[in-house]
Formats: sequence, C-alpha cells, structure tokens
Amino acid sequence: METTLLTLSKIFTERLFRIPDYQRGYAWTEKQLKDFWSDLEQLELGKNHYVGVLTLERVDEKSFNKWEDDKWIIKSKKYEPYYIVDGQQRLTTAIILIEAIVESLQGNEELNYTSACEIRKKYIFESKDKGISRSYMFGYEKDNPSYEFLKTKIFRENSEENYIEQETVYTYNLELAKKFFLDRLLPLSLPEKEIIYAKITQHFLFNIYTISDDIDVFVTFETMNNRGKPLSLLELLKNRLIYLTTKFNNDNDDKIRLRKKINECWKTIYHNLGKNKQNPLDDDNFLYYHTLLYFGEEFIMNDEKRNERYIHRLYRSFHWDFSDYLLETKFSPKKIFSSKKSKTPEPLTIDEVNKYVESLQSYVVIWYQLNNPDTTSFSEQEVYWLSRINRLGYKDFAPLLLVYLKTINDTSNRLTLFKLIEKIRFLLLLISGLYYPRNDDFHIAAIDLFSNKTTFQGVISKLEKKIQELKNLILQDDVLIKRFGSNGFYTWDGLKYFMYEYEESLRNKTKTNRIKLVWEEFIEDYADHATIEHILPQTSTKKEWGSFYENITSSERKKMVNSLGNLLPLSKAKNSSLQNKSFSDKCNTNTDNLVGYKYGSYSEIEVVEYGDWNPKNLLDRGLKLLNFMEKNWDITFKDEDFKIEMLGLGFLLKKALIK
Repeated sequence: METTLLTLSKIFTERLFRIPDYQRGYAWTEKQLKDFWSDLEQLELGKNHYVGVLTLERVDEKSFNKWEDDKWIIKSKKYEPYYIVDGQQRLTTAIILIEAIVESLQGNEELNYTSACEIRKKYIFESKDKGISRSYMFGYEKDNPSYEFLKTKIFRENSEENYIEQETVYTYNLELAKKFFLDRLLPLSLPEKEIIYAKITQHFLFNIYTISDDIDVFVTFETMNNRGKPLSLLELLKNRLIYLTTKFNNDNDDKIRLRKKINECWKTIYHNLGKNKQNPLDDDNFLYYHTLLYFGEEFIMNDEKRNERYIHRLYRSFHWDFSDYLLETKFSPKKIFSSKKSKTPEPLTIDEVNKYVESLQSYVVIWYQLNNPDTTSFSEQEVYWLSRINRLGYKDFAPLLLVYLKTINDTSNRLTLFKLIEKIRFLLLLISGLYYPRNDDFHIAAIDLFSNKTTFQGVISKLEKKIQELKNLILQDDVLIKRFGSNGFYTWDGLKYFMYEYEESLRNKTKTNRIKLVWEEFIEDYADHATIEHILPQTSTKKEWGSFYENITSSERKKMVNSLGNLLPLSKAKNSSLQNKSFSDKCNTNTDNLVGYKYGSYSEIEVVEYGDWNPKNLLDRGLKLLNFMEKNWDITFKDEDFKIEMLGLGFLLKKALIK
C-alpha cells in the first residue's frame, strides 16, 4: 500500500476520481461543513492543515473501458483513473467549495493569476477538442443518482437528454453544501477569496493511500469507514451485497445484473427516504421493520416456539442485534461457501439475494406512503386515518401497516385496520405509565400475514380482542382515576393529540372550516408544552381569580390547574404573553390586540363564550372533553361521578362548592 502526503493541487494532477457504486453518497450536513469552514478560516497563512486519509484504488483497464466519456483522457492524455475507497466526504466538500469559489467571481476576475476557466479545467472537467464532450475530474459512477445531480446542480452543466431528476438525502446534502459555501463567499472581497482558494488547494494536506491488488477493497471500505461520520447499516448493507456479487459462483452476466439491481434498489431507497425534505426518513428504521417482516418467520417457524416468554426475549434480542443478524448471519460471505457439514447447511444463493433486494425496493415505496399519506393516491378516508396514526406514532404497528399497504388493496379493509390501530394507540396512551404492552402480538400478526399463515380477518380479530382487553383494563380498579385524579392531564403523552382531535371536531362544525391549529407547529417540540395554556394560571392571585380561593386549599387549586378542562390548545405559542393575566385579559374581549383567545383556535373561542372562568365552568368543560373522548374512541366511563374523580375535582362536590 503506497502512502504520500499531498495538496489538493498535486492530487488533481493527471488523475480522475470516481466514487464507486458500493460507496454511500454525500452524508455531510451543516455541522461537518461548519467544522470544515472553521479549519479554513483559522489556518494561518503559510501553514498547512492535515485533512485526513484519502484511500484510492486504481481502476483496471477492463473497468475504465466502459467509461465512454473518459477513455480519451485516460488513453490519450494518460490520466490515471482511481476509485475513492475512503475520504470521499472531505474530497467532495473540497470540490464543491472550489466550484462555489469560481461561481462567486465577478466578470473576468482571476484567483492568484488563474482564470476561472483554468480552475475548472483542473478540478471540474476537461473538454475533448474544446467541444461539448466532458471528462469530469471528480464524480460518481454513472448509475448513482448523485452523478447527474452533481453535474447539473453543483457544476451547472447540461444533463443527459433522458435524465430523470432523482432527489435523495445525499443530493439534498450536496445542494446544502454548495449553498453553505456560497453564502460565506459572496460577501468576501477578491483578496479574501484568493486566500481561501490558496488554503484549500495548497495548504490542506491529504494522506494518500493507494490499495494494492491483493487487498480486498470491500473489506477495506467497511473497516476504514468506522471513523468520521459512521456509516448507517443501510449503507453497510449495500456494500456487503455488492461484495457478495463478486463471490457467487454464477454466470458473470447474472452477477452484473444483480449488481445493477442492487444499485437501482438503493437509488429507489434513498429517493423515497429523502423525498420529503422537511421530514427525511431514517435509514435504519425502515431497514429494521423490513427485516422484522422479511425474516421474522424464521423466529416463529413452528408452534413449539410460540411461547410468549420465548418470543418476547427473542424480539428484544433481535431489536438490539439486527445489524449483526443481517451482516453476520444472513449476508455473511461465509454463507456462500456453506456446506452440509457446516452449522449453516443452506448456502446463500444469488436468487435469494435477488429476491431480498426486490422486496426492499418495493417496500421502501410503501414506507414513504405510510409516512406521507397526503402525497399519495390513497382515498380521502385512507389519508385521514393514516394521518391520525402518524400523529399518534405507529412504531408498534409499522410492520403490520407495511404488509397491509403492500398486499391489501381493498379500501374498506384497510380502513378497518387503520381505525383499530388508531384506537389501540389512543387507549395505550390513556393508560401509559400504568400498563406496559408488549408489541410481540402485533409483530407476529404482521409476520403471519406476510408469510400467508393468517388472513385479513384473523388480524382484525386479534386487534379487536386487544381493544376489548384495554377497555376492560381502563375500568378496572379505577385505573384512570389513579392515572389522572391527582396529577392531572398536563404531563399526559396523549394530551396534544387529544386536544388536536377536539379542535378538529370544533372546526368541522363551523361554516368557514379554516384550519387554525396546524399539527406540525403544535408539536414542533413534542415535549414542550408552550402551545398548551393553563386557563387558571399555575401561579394565580386571589385578586384576579377569587372564585378559585373560596374554601379551596392550595393542593386542590393545583388539581384544578392541571385538570383537563383547564388546559387549552393555543393556535400560537403565546403563553409568555398571557401567563398569569386575568381571564378577561386572556380572552382579550376589551381590546383590539390580536393575541388573546378571542382571535385564536376554535377551542380558545369556545372558552371565551363561557364569559367567566370559575370552578363550575372548569368542571363543565372537563366533562365536555371527556364526553367527546367517549364518543370519539367508543369508550364508556362508569358514570359522571367517575369522570369528576378522573378530572380530580371530586372535592368540589364534597365541599358543596358547586351543585
């Protein structure tokens, strides 16, 4: 293995660099970009900065002969082609910075007596016969979705005629990096830009390693990428599957076809995971739930193993170790060479990998639809119920939802499932902290449906049974009185979801139907209750809230403060401005200031209509909200006395403070 310490200027002397298909895309975000820029700014003039290791692999002739756009520069101008095994994040960042520097120049400005054209020729591309043919000094292999994006959006070059733009998390990061650098470069003077350019090209030093032919490049990639920003399991898995294609003893055309399919699959995966820029989806979440579905049958393959304790222990273990399961058990190179004498008698075949890749590719589309129902072709009712499930959180049901959306096309059947899941999730929130369910049953139902060991009706029956079990538990031993009677509802995990649904019910009764409470803003920080107001403040005075001081102790007043009827969803986070004001000031009925309840959510307007806020109205609103809960989630509380105790307000009746 050769090693040399070089500047970027020396590195880009008669060399071409390509990021191979087994590599991940550009993963740096603002944090890493800020560190990179800080290193540039703080580097003293004339001093050098060590950037890190750049590990390269020489591209053999058989491979570069397929590079139609680059053969001329390799064969005629003797440029050496290299794959980047490690260090691509830093090198990509440096090239984007150079492109941004060039774009920031005005007119015919030069950098250190070097024209923009000369800079681009050295670091970006060179033209054949000064024509339109381009050979890019740095880039991705062509079947990577980042290839065209880098060329068109970052280098501002023309695209291929048949190019369909595919955005992924990685392409988003590329665009972010360019904007980051342009924002910092444009205000600079030309001499300041010249200093930045000199630093990045002459004083950032890379430790260059060139891998010899006897070293396995795939294993090197996995090992070296343990430093820097860690690879996700999805990124490691892609590398592993491509590596396996080189080890199968199959026809070469089949291996090439599978490798291409893997690349296409990962294009689809990252396109769908990054499709919603406001809410990119986590790599490993998708992979975990798909793994649970796809390989779950191995864990419950016979009735003897369906012992509850066994399955619970097994799934806990699987949840923590599923990366080892995929890389060391399912897709280990050792499995290709397994024999009947070994502990793993069934060798891994190219067909199995092909089938697995096809499943991943199809399910990631469903995963996007599940997380972004309003952008799909689902019916209006399906979007409505999936949106409710998304607001509640669905992780226990993710595998079941995936297999349903993939295999059940009947809308009415889907709606039946969605409604049951939403109800179970709400009931579980209602008794959170008192009951800790295991999600094994839901996972097993999904796996059985995936492997055709149960039917749609079988799954529905299982969920209906769970709902009845939870309903019985709710009424058993006054569970809800213990849950809410003393401490109230303010810290309840389900409070925002419940209040949002109540707000929606009020909105649907209006003529305007205008949305005043936006869910994404309401739960911007789910743990922060800035958008939930205590009508009777947590700190009140007798002067302004006198009715809450007549024969009421401080502990009883605290119960009223956190009781359900005293909690109000705000259309804007205006707690700081309302805080401990009187009820009339909070309602803002005497001024034209637009901050008060009078101009807020439908729930706020409903509270204004009470005219005054006293213990009687507080209890009345609490009962109204619990009545809505009963109707909306088909719950039957014992009686009104039970509800009053659940609200923590039984003392009002015992003291005869209200009738």
